[in-house]
Amino acid sequence: MTLFSRGVFFVVEVERNSCGNLIPGWALAELGGARLGDARRTARLVAIAAAVAEQPTGTLPQACLTWAAAKGAYRFFGNESVDADEIVSAHREATVERVGHYSTVLAVQDTTEFNFSHHPATKGLGPLGRKGQVGFFVHSCLALSPDGVPLGLLGQYRWVRSFEEIGIKHKRRQRALEEKESYRWQAMLEDSTRSIPSTTRVVTIADREADIIDFFLAAIRLKQNVLVRAAWNRRLQHPDNYLWDAAGQAPVVGQLEIEVPRSDDQPPRKTTLELRATTVGVLAPQHRKLERLPVAPLTVVWARELTPPEGKEAISWLLLTTLSVPSQKEAAMCVRWYAHRWKIERYHYTLKSGCRLEELQLETADRLDRALAVYAVVAWRLLSMTYAARVAPAQSCSAVLSQAEWQALYCTIHRSPVPPLSPPDLQTAIIWIARLGGFLARHGDGAPGVKVLWRGYRRLQDLSEMWSIVHPDTCG
Repeated sequence: MTLFSRGVFFVVEVERNSCGNLIPGWALAELGGARLGDARRTARLVAIAAAVAEQPTGTLPQACLTWAAAKGAYRFFGNESVDADEIVSAHREATVERVGHYSTVLAVQDTTEFNFSHHPATKGLGPLGRKGQVGFFVHSCLALSPDGVPLGLLGQYRWVRSFEEIGIKHKRRQRALEEKESYRWQAMLEDSTRSIPSTTRVVTIADREADIIDFFLAAIRLKQNVLVRAAWNRRLQHPDNYLWDAAGQAPVVGQLEIEVPRSDDQPPRKTTLELRATTVGVLAPQHRKLERLPVAPLTVVWARELTPPEGKEAISWLLLTTLSVPSQKEAAMCVRWYAHRWKIERYHYTLKSGCRLEELQLETADRLDRALAVYAVVAWRLLSMTYAARVAPAQSCSAVLSQAEWQALYCTIHRSPVPPLSPPDLQTAIIWIARLGGFLARHGDGAPGVKVLWRGYRRLQDLSEMWSIVHPDTCG
């Protein structure tokens, strides 16, 4: 199989399953190696993933098209012999292969919750953050290329909080680290970097929730690179004693011009950040001084907006990292890398709103767990298509669309019965798909987002299915 954009995508070749239905090559590449104890289960898994990807916002019966296929999907999710971790592991192996094509990758961690309070009959759920809400939690680690294209999952934890844990937050200091939910950051650091080729540098990126002394010490022990936004004004082995004081006295190493994305009430804008950097020794919190934890040698990078727009809060990122930052070049690189952290939030958004996982009615948490493992791969593919078009716009769209898809797309957009001999480039095809989803493609609209893309992609599947019936020679 040919690799696209240094391993971001597998070419969309197609095969037929035993029922004669077309199965795209990406589904086989991502999940065909799943070890589920029976080849028929693996074949069913691939077929379900392909169907869900074609109808990401539809219900399970809508995605499967026939009652027989839908019944098979429900039976698969209800099969206790199917291990959800094995599904994610198969995708992870494909991700590691893509990761190996890069000298540096970013491993972005974050946690989200899935709320099933509107399905009160679902068994096996637990309490969420707000009173009365039930569901489960998901902690994901998404691999990104240095320019921000999602390469796949390096790990995903899914857990249900016990009702007995309500009200014990005040006792967290008496609990062992491994018993705390915060241990997930350290555990994922260890799991996500496992089996990554030694020729690839992994930089784990996380928000302020990962500002945990044990997380930094684990990274140092494992000789791994981490980049975390600071949450606490930590004590230091430093003349300035505390983190924020040391950051304020750190030497200015340069400036960085960035573009701030548009928000609901503000268009995109360019601004300049002042960069400060220094090395510090971070001490353990006072309540843990009896543990005699070692000092954590870290680098502080403080990126601060000097002239924010009137009425707007200035951008201020204080980052802690195990990376060496000898000059402006490395400081700017840390800031640019951290700016990609929000893509893990977009991934979870795609998983929730794009794939509508919270709308599934599968009766038990175990069944939802298996469904999540499948939808997690589909959400990655939708997100990757979005950002690959921005990073490698000149690539042929045949890397992500089948012949029937791009031909149906072209003829629909151009109101023409005859497609061209060669496919358009990826950027053009992505804009056309977005137009099917309601994107106006006006001057100044910028690149289409995930939401219009999944709407357009769903419509494209209907168009390409009809095209394949009328033009069976396009199906391979």
